[in-house]
Amino acid sequence: MAALPRITFGIIVLNGEPFTRYNLRALYPFAAQIIVVEGASPHAASSATPDGHSVDGTLAVLRRFQQEEDPEGKLLVVTAEDEGHPNGFWPGEKDEMSRAYAARATGDWLWQIDIDEFYQPAEMARVCAMLANNPALATVSFRTLTFWGGLTYHVDGWFLRHRREEQFHRLFRWGPGYTYATHRPPTVLDPQGVNLRKLGWKQGYDLAREEGIFLYHYSLVFPFQVQRKGDYYSSYFKRSPDWAASTYMTLARPFRVHAVHRYPSWLDQYRGSHPPAVLAMWEDVRAGVFPHIQIRQTSDVDQLLASPRYRLGRLGLKLSGHVIYGLRRSALRAFRKLPPPTQQFLKHHVPVLHRLATAT
Repeated sequence: MAALPRITFGIIVLNGEPFTRYNLRALYPFAAQIIVVEGASPHAASSATPDGHSVDGTLAVLRRFQQEEDPEGKLLVVTAEDEGHPNGFWPGEKDEMSRAYAARATGDWLWQIDIDEFYQPAEMARVCAMLANNPALATVSFRTLTFWGGLTYHVDGWFLRHRREEQFHRLFRWGPGYTYATHRPPTVLDPQGVNLRKLGWKQGYDLAREEGIFLYHYSLVFPFQVQRKGDYYSSYFKRSPDWAASTYMTLARPFRVHAVHRYPSWLDQYRGSHPPAVLAMWEDVRAGVFPHIQIRQTSDVDQLLASPRYRLGRLGLKLSGHVIYGLRRSALRAFRKLPPPTQQFLKHHVPVLHRLATAT
């Protein structure tokens, strides 16, 4: 059996509590190196201190983890000041923060992690073995389960299913000459400048179907998370600033429950397992270890999911999404087979057909 790969985990974080220590504990056994880049971009100034850091003590938690739970010295913490930005804010959006951990990575693989995403330990071990035993592999994506309002509900919808936004690009071969190109979407280039997804790519849909391996994303669990995401999205993506209040907290729009509320979405019951680190965190939150963190009451969610009308509407959206996006994919395939002059004619003279064929 090949030696296990040396993995650098790269994390960017602003206000990572209560996830921070639990995430690091979960990664530690698999890590050769963990690099956490902390701080805010200008778009997140409303959720940051005046000097660009987390308002919830995340930076102090990271320093304490280094002192108390890092016997092998795996954790490196990077701030904007370390990169020469004296005001504490990272420039741009998130590319610069991701490049900061990539520039310091010493592993053979770079595994990007959000502070609120986790994996089952046994599944991480299987991924490590896959990396070690497949020399042609260059990058791995994961299909996500996105949790909403607690641990017993997850969100689904057209944005996730049909725009394939439920697949996260996360794991990249790494070494001298490799470059981290963009954060949206996460993209790494080899020394010849080739996107790793054009080389040996294990897609998340295949990994989920063949191996039952998922990324567990807890991005919509706590009300404070949703409020901060709403503030950030309204600033950077120009989305509605009242989504958290009108939809997450009151379910006024039960078919727009994902943060990207331009597309129909819905809630489903989740009856599967969770990574042990998440269960430990949830138990501590419920026990009052984090007194400032509130848990969303979910009696309205239970009532909604029990409603025959909601179940029927959810089924209708699932079926109509398959039909609509299936037609669009067929139109796009047909459009791409046309001669270039015909494509240009449609583009300029029949814009409705062109938009249908090229819509995503």
